[in-house]
Amino acid sequence: MTQHQLTGEAAQSVPTPAPDPTHHLTLRLSSTRRGARLARQLAVQQFTEWTGLPHESEAARTVALVTAELAANAVRHGRLPGRDFRLALLLLQHTLRIEVTDTRPDRLPPRPPAQQPDDETSGRGLLLVEAYAARWGWTVRDAFTKTVWAEVQTDPAG
Repeated sequence: MTQHQLTGEAAQSVPTPAPDPTHHLTLRLSSTRRGARLARQLAVQQFTEWTGLPHESEAARTVALVTAELAANAVRHGRLPGRDFRLALLLLQHTLRIEVTDTRPDRLPPRPPAQQPDDETSGRGLLLVEAYAARWGWTVRDAFTKTVWAEVQTDPAG
């Protein structure tokens, strides 16, 4: 098996095409901590502009958290020197799809452990994504990149 597959509905390595978005934005950012921080800030700003929800809303905080984790993972585990990562935001009906594409298709996201040891200081990012995203997963479309994506509910009734 060439792709690591997570169990359950929350994550899968099989590409799932998103329906046509009502809005979309794609940006290239430097594979640095500053680039990851900027990805989080830009995602929240764009999300609040598209939806009219305040920055303090639960949905905006979830977008911030999920984007921060995906971008941080791209910088920490998916980085090659001199190569950027890509942030794509797609506003769908009742959902914001966040996609982060990095340059390490050979480093697939690991399965989050069911229980994290209390003394661990890292490794909880994908657990947070799994907890806050409606769905998440990854896809490898070519030999040069992988995309890790997550979908965040924008409307609790949706």
